[in-house]
Amino acid sequence: MPDPLRLAFLGCGFITAVHSRNLQRLRPQIVCSYASRDAARAAEYCRTHRGIGSFADYDQAIEDPAVDAVVVAVPPKFHLGLTLRALAKGKHVLVEKPAFLNLDDYGTVLAARDRARRVVLVGENDHYKPLAVTLRRLLAEGAIGELVFGHFTTIVKRLKASDDWRNDEAMAGGDAFFEEGIHWLHLAGSLGPRIVPSSVRGYRPPASPGGPDRRSKSMMVAFQYDNGAAAALYYSREIPSLLKGARLSKLFGRDGIITFESNGSLLLARGRGWPRLLVPGLRDIRGYQAMYRDFHRAISAGRAPEMSLERARDDQELMERVYATAGGDVARRA
Repeated sequence: MPDPLRLAFLGCGFITAVHSRNLQRLRPQIVCSYASRDAARAAEYCRTHRGIGSFADYDQAIEDPAVDAVVVAVPPKFHLGLTLRALAKGKHVLVEKPAFLNLDDYGTVLAARDRARRVVLVGENDHYKPLAVTLRRLLAEGAIGELVFGHFTTIVKRLKASDDWRNDEAMAGGDAFFEEGIHWLHLAGSLGPRIVPSSVRGYRPPASPGGPDRRSKSMMVAFQYDNGAAAALYYSREIPSLLKGARLSKLFGRDGIITFESNGSLLLARGRGWPRLLVPGLRDIRGYQAMYRDFHRAISAGRAPEMSLERARDDQELMERVYATAGGDVARRA
């Protein structure tokens, strides 16, 4: 059996716990250690998630020759510095999304990656989730004919507490859509037909004046695909939804319609032949396990991962266009 991939998480917050639970299914091919600025927290995460070690700060993990790769799982403000330090020490990197704050940062990391000859995967787990894979397959098969319209809905009332770091736009890199909506922008643009950057336009309602969650929390994005289809993405974290999160999206083709629950639990394809009710895949519904398998294979084979820096840079270009047309800066910094 080949040696396992030895990962070190840089950061011990909520998202590291999510990743770690999913990685339990990938043992012993991937084993984990944990680094935090709080040594006790790193040790606690190591115990809870059955890790192989812990570090009292990020540099200890980056410097350790036994660590093959790091997962940058801290607020976006710190992604660039940690990624560059890890590459300089010869580590492969999986960096959470949004990976970097602007297009120039992507260029900097691309150059560092090429110098180091290491793999950098941007942690867009939604690219790998069964829903996205199934949608791409159905469109490629012509299940509804040529795409005409897309309607993407991700609406829920899910407010952040006053002490959440996401309320600090200098820390998060921007508002709610920048910090989380980029996953949905990627999903919309990953279907086969690609979003034309010059067609993208963002519409941002005014931020709500009260409450602990002070961010702008809603955005509507209109765009066109390179095959001529038109689409809209509705994103909000301040509007109540059915069952506190269930919502429907649709793809309209010349020969039928795909209706899907936006989280990926169910999909109905009505086109040529009988209607098909599909459950894309509940075991890895968010795609984390498939993402790590791709990361591992890319490192082993010396190839680019599916969610490469280049692919993520395309998403950043779309994001910057959204904010330029919505009348705001994508990257707010202190």
